[in-house]
Amino acid sequence: MAGGDDFLVRFWGVRGSIACPGPGTVRYGGNTSCLEVRCGPHLMIFDAGTGIRALGLSLAGKGPLDADLFLTHTHFDHVNGLPFFVPAFIKGNKLRLWAGHLIPQYTLKYVLSEMMMAPLFPVPLEVFQAKLTYNDFTAGHTFEPKAGITVRTAPLNHPNNATGYRIECGGKAICYITDTEHLPGKLDQNILGLVKGADIMIYDATYTDQEYAKYQGWGHSTWQEGAKLADAAGVKTYVIFHHDPGHDDDFMDGVAADAERARPGTVVAREGMTLRP
Repeated sequence: MAGGDDFLVRFWGVRGSIACPGPGTVRYGGNTSCLEVRCGPHLMIFDAGTGIRALGLSLAGKGPLDADLFLTHTHFDHVNGLPFFVPAFIKGNKLRLWAGHLIPQYTLKYVLSEMMMAPLFPVPLEVFQAKLTYNDFTAGHTFEPKAGITVRTAPLNHPNNATGYRIECGGKAICYITDTEHLPGKLDQNILGLVKGADIMIYDATYTDQEYAKYQGWGHSTWQEGAKLADAAGVKTYVIFHHDPGHDDDFMDGVAADAERARPGTVVAREGMTLRP
């Protein structure tokens, strides 16, 4: 499997908690979490927040879809775009869905069915015409969705659990670490082991250190803590992600400037941005 230009991540949704479209979020984007990862010809999608709708529209008319959708967890902001993902309605498409945070109490199919049940949603999960398969695993599992691609996972510190991902292709690694809360004064060993030496680490930086005290226990981290993890793990490019809906473009410009001073080369995620390791 080739690496380099054949391995990339594209951002379709970079917000956390709730979509926040409007004039104050034009530059960074207002959609919730969704990433497109390409490894050669293979498509992997990470999370199905509202950003997955635009991804689906971009895929329409480009031939049969055969893809994997990996969910960090099933809080609404990470799954509520799935019912609006056009390829799921097209017969002949194949979509394998994965979740590492639910068993043994729940299954992924059960949780998504409950999200789309009446009177919460007008049509049930069975409205999808594509071939959907639901795969539950335990965070910490490693697997190969396609030859030449390795996906490693680790548990994250978040209410109702969440899973972090490391995607390896062609000798390069992209890590997706959201939603997670750090332990003050201590680096998360699960995350450190997962992101060690990664080319790109995308990290839950919902808050600043100054804000965090008001939201301790909510399951999110800060950009400063992400920088510490990136330094300790030898990460090449650190990407600030899962922006708080209350942080408008001007606020994010300030975060970008502060992060650049603290760790030169740090990137603040924007909708439409593409990165290659």
